[in-house]
Amino acid sequence: MRLTKLEHAALILEDSGKKLFVDPGSYTTAITEAAQAVAIVITHEHADHWTPEQIDRILSRNPDARILAPAGVAAAAGALPVEVVKAGDEIEVGPFTLTFFGEKHAVIHESIPIVDNVGVLVNGTVYYGGDSYSIPEGVEVDVQAVPAGAPWLKIGDVMDYVLAVKPRRSFPTHEMTLSKAGKEMSNARIKWATEQNGGTFHPLEPGDTLDI
Repeated sequence: MRLTKLEHAALILEDSGKKLFVDPGSYTTAITEAAQAVAIVITHEHADHWTPEQIDRILSRNPDARILAPAGVAAAAGALPVEVVKAGDEIEVGPFTLTFFGEKHAVIHESIPIVDNVGVLVNGTVYYGGDSYSIPEGVEVDVQAVPAGAPWLKIGDVMDYVLAVKPRRSFPTHEMTLSKAGKEMSNARIKWATEQNGGTFHPLEPGDTLDI
């Protein structure tokens, strides 16, 4: 399986010639290379994780691709054929086995509603928690996508999150709100936390890949 990081929170997983898109949102360049997509996972309803335009681009090339997301996304998505998933669900689509964890977005502020959020484990190896610190209990995570910058995020909490998950490998995601200096600072902290349990940090930039 190959992972490709796109801008901000978006990822592509490829296996056996098929693609899985995760969180193609408003901070991600318009997706045009979408052939052979079998599914789209959306962790929550915020626009930086999905937009109708990004979904339409993928579906125009792959009309049978499944959209998997929590109830909040289904409510916001109108006529899009969203299949609602929740913690504990396991779904097979093409060569991908998707296991879902968690229920809610991390708290931004008491004045801002907390929305539904699911983390996803792909093929038992790659874990992305969306905008949460949900831990995939009972799973040895090979690769963790680690949020590096967000209004809801404190880097100390991120470090504790990585220490709890104990991935063999990690890389940064959710960092389009950061300056170059901010990315370097967050990367250094995530690297430290990953290495405490013998893992390796990969400072992936948009377009970079990781073989799994």
